[in-house]
Amino acid sequence: MTGAADLLVRGGVVVTPGGRMRADIACRGGRIVAIGDLGQACAAATVVEAAGLHVLPGVIDSQVHFREPGLTHKETIGAGTRGAVLGGVTTVFEMPNTSPPTLTAADLEAKLAIAARDAWCDHAFYIGGAAANAGDLARLELLPGCAGVKVFMGSSFGDLLADDEAVLRRILASGRRRMAVHAEDEARLRARRAIAEAAGDVRLHPVWRDPESALIATRRIVGLAAEAGRLLHVLHVSTAEEMAFLAGHKPRVSVEVTPHHLTLEAPDCYERLGSLAQMNPPVREAAHREALWRAVREGVVDVLGSDHAPHSRAEKARPYPSSPSGMTGVQTLLPVMLDHVAAGRLSLERLVDLAAAGPARIFGIAGKGRIAVGFDADLVLVDLKARRRIADADIASLAGWTPYDGLTVTGWPVATVLRGQVVMREGEVIGAPCGQPVRFLDVPVSPSAPA
Repeated sequence: MTGAADLLVRGGVVVTPGGRMRADIACRGGRIVAIGDLGQACAAATVVEAAGLHVLPGVIDSQVHFREPGLTHKETIGAGTRGAVLGGVTTVFEMPNTSPPTLTAADLEAKLAIAARDAWCDHAFYIGGAAANAGDLARLELLPGCAGVKVFMGSSFGDLLADDEAVLRRILASGRRRMAVHAEDEARLRARRAIAEAAGDVRLHPVWRDPESALIATRRIVGLAAEAGRLLHVLHVSTAEEMAFLAGHKPRVSVEVTPHHLTLEAPDCYERLGSLAQMNPPVREAAHREALWRAVREGVVDVLGSDHAPHSRAEKARPYPSSPSGMTGVQTLLPVMLDHVAAGRLSLERLVDLAAAGPARIFGIAGKGRIAVGFDADLVLVDLKARRRIADADIASLAGWTPYDGLTVTGWPVATVLRGQVVMREGEVIGAPCGQPVRFLDVPVSPSAPA
């Protein structure tokens, strides 16, 4: 390389698309400019010594709920993205179920304005697909800073619920980007809610929202998307039956799993955590969890997403089923999955594919997801041997709790670099929020957007 670097990450084991290599990484102007044995010839304003550490691409968490605007008593864009960089996450896609929901260009601009001031990591925001905006989605999905369209077939309310087949067809016909979907069948959920109400016991959550509720909706939306010729992304797949079905629809349909569905199991999690373990779709029995791991090993799964969806402890303490579903997760995604690496359940390379390269590939993110010359200098330095205890007290979310409180994991993020700037070292966030909107390969670049 010629010229001085802004940042030199020296002596780490770098996980590149070509494999692991001990190398230095030079960054300038927010991008990687050289990788290799750069020795003392590379002058840099900032040097980070990475000996004994592994250097991974920054994690891309393509499913978070940061609750702002409108629900800021339990999360904000500032607190959520702070947790992200503490956990090695450098890019997030945020969901539209805020108050008001993200349905218009003005709603999107309002979120981007908050993020311009408060976001610690790079970001994009989903537009909700609904009856109210179905005809305008082709335009909305191409706005700068938009992650695409997200559809709630169940587990939502008001304008965001899209369970009518005519509405779903209109949404699918309006636009061309990959559409993300929460697939649970609303009619079946309503019909079975009496099970939860009669029991008043959160252990019945996966019985009320049974595997059939998920499979019906997944089959339905995959069929409708095929008719429309639309690429589809099925979020937080939780059942063995769905995975068996989705394996036959690759690569037009991409698949996400979450750390909690790979880690927790029923009924144990409900007995230990009560409604803190309550999610939609639910954490299920061990047989479903093992089917998800099999799908990870066989390549059916494309993406890991945290589905970070915090609620306050007071909200969670309401009697079931009036207790809301959702848990924190963006900060713990990488530590929990590194622990699975340590246990031999997946390789470090497969984790990088699921948490960085996979999201970049299926969503067409420009310049992110891999450590390569010319790409954004988004890095996370991890100590694969470090044993740390996850604790509520360390969670940045305004909710202030994690379902993994007290869990000791092997593997920990010790530094996060965002576009060549160190934003976290040893559990401390550094500097000021500097997140920027994500660039997409299939979205026209506005004249004012950075190259």
